[in-house]
Amino acid sequence: MFGRNNKLDTSWLAGVALFDGFNQAQLSQVADLGQRVDVASGSEIADQGRIGKECWVVVEGTANIIMNGEYVTSVGAGSMIGEMALLEHRPRSAAVIADTDMVLVSFDTDGFNSILDANPMAKERVSAILTRRLSDNMNRRAGEG
Repeated sequence: MFGRNNKLDTSWLAGVALFDGFNQAQLSQVADLGQRVDVASGSEIADQGRIGKECWVVVEGTANIIMNGEYVTSVGAGSMIGEMALLEHRPRSAAVIADTDMVLVSFDTDGFNSILDANPMAKERVSAILTRRLSDNMNRRAGEG
């Protein structure tokens, strides 16, 4: 189950890898645009096949990535979840299930894009994550053939 708490503390956000090196003004923007989400172990965070309307940054805990019913990998603190579907306006390519209790920061499309537009550092980090994920997906598909 998701528990939402709208208040994000900028000192708390400074410890999140994606926001490392952000100044106080940038962290304040993230705090204004993001929302803390507490997730119980076993909860579905993202549903494969649904259009992405939000993405998350993992602050605490781990989740399993499940594609077509099969375990793919696990993600933990500092990882992003759901950004590919959000940025590409496509259905989610995998389900994400909380393996432990988790703390996430949730961003809707507009908020996420605002952060990327205003923070070149974040844009570079997200681009690197997307490139790595696309490469992993291509390698995974090549191994299926």
